Amino acid sequence: MFVTAAVVSALFAAMLLASGAGKLARQQRQVEIMKHVGFPVGRMWLLALAEIAGAAGLIVGLFWWPLGVAAGIGVVLYFLGAVGSHLRVRDPFFNPALLMFAVAVVVLVLRLLSR
Repeated sequence: MFVTAAVVSALFAAMLLASGAGKLARQQRQVEIMKHVGFPVGRMWLLALAEIAGAAGLIVGLFWWPLGVAAGIGVVLYFLGAVGSHLRVRDPFFNPALLMFAVAVVVLVLRLLSR
């Protein structure tokens, strides 16, 4: 079970890093999404920091179980907020946030079961 948790966590961490880098670089698509959901574009760096911290926590958490669980909970809550932000503005294109939320839940469950 640990090997599965490690592989899925590493892949998800890479996705988080890519998303965080896009926010830091203010990629046009990321900026459009933030404007659409009403998040201040000038504070996108906070979301990037949360994603990068989540990725680091998931990786380091492979070596220290409590940190992996805490990071998993953090990313689940982060993407729950993302889904909520899209739903609040009735955005019909919330599937990417929902997919990331689902993957975050899988990562957390796998980490919980791999102790």
